[in-house]
Amino acid sequence: MRTVETPRVAVRYHVGGSGPPLVFLHGAGGVTADDPLLAELSATHTVYAPLIPGYGDSEECGEIRDMLDFTLHTWDVIAALGLKDPVLVGHSMGGMIAAEMAALQPNDVSRLALICPAGLWDDAHPIADLFATMPFEMPALLFHDPVAGAAMLTAGRNVTDPNFLQTYLVTNARQLGMAGRILFPIPERGLSQRLYRIRAKTTIIWGDSDRLIPPVYAHGFKKGIAGASLVSIPEAGHMVTLERSLAVAQAIRALG
Repeated sequence: MRTVETPRVAVRYHVGGSGPPLVFLHGAGGVTADDPLLAELSATHTVYAPLIPGYGDSEECGEIRDMLDFTLHTWDVIAALGLKDPVLVGHSMGGMIAAEMAALQPNDVSRLALICPAGLWDDAHPIADLFATMPFEMPALLFHDPVAGAAMLTAGRNVTDPNFLQTYLVTNARQLGMAGRILFPIPERGLSQRLYRIRAKTTIIWGDSDRLIPPVYAHGFKKGIAGASLVSIPEAGHMVTLERSLAVAQAIRALG
C-alpha cells in the first residue's frame, strides 16, 4: 500500500507483481490487498489498484463531484504514477470510469477490460438499487453461489447481528457516499453516447448469473464499442472477480 500525490488529493493505492503495467479500478465495494484477481494479474503484470478517495484509509475529496471529475481524477492518478498506456481494467463502477476514460482520451488507452461495468440503463432491465440493499441481501445479489459469497463477504460474521449492521452501515456510508455521486439513483451519465469514441482493443467480461447488473447490458457495451469481444463466464455473478478470478485474468491477458 502506497500513496501518490495528485493535484486534488493524495491517493492510496495497492501495487504488486512484475511485468507490463496494469491499472485496476475497483467497484463500489472497494478492493483489498488480498483480492484474488489482483493476485492472478500480478503473476504477469505490475498491478496498480488505486482507491477512490473516501475508500479504505484514503482521504476524502469533495472536489470530485460528477462523472467528468472521476474520469479526470483517475487520469491524474495514472499521470502521477508515471504510467503510459497501461492495460486499463475496471470492475462495476470502476468499469464505468474506465470506459469514460477510454472515451475521453481514446489515443491513450490501447487495451481495455470492462468487468460487469455500470454506466448504461435500460428501463426493461433495471439495475438493482445497491443503496437500498441490506447486508444480508448482498450475497444473493452479487454471487452465483450466495452461501459461498456470504462467507467471502463476512468472514464468518453474522450479518443479521445489530453490532455488525452498525459497523457495516457506518463504514459503507463513507464509501457509498462517494459512489453515489455517479451511481445514484441510476448510473446513467450519458456513457452510451460516448462509447463510439473508444478505440482500445476491448474485452467485456460478464458473469452469467449477475443479478446486480443483468448480463443483457453486456450486449449494449459490445454494440457501442467497435470490435469489442465478449467473454461470458458461467457459474459466476457480479463478483466474478472473486468467484472466477482465474478465468477473468485469462480473459484480460488475452488482450496482450
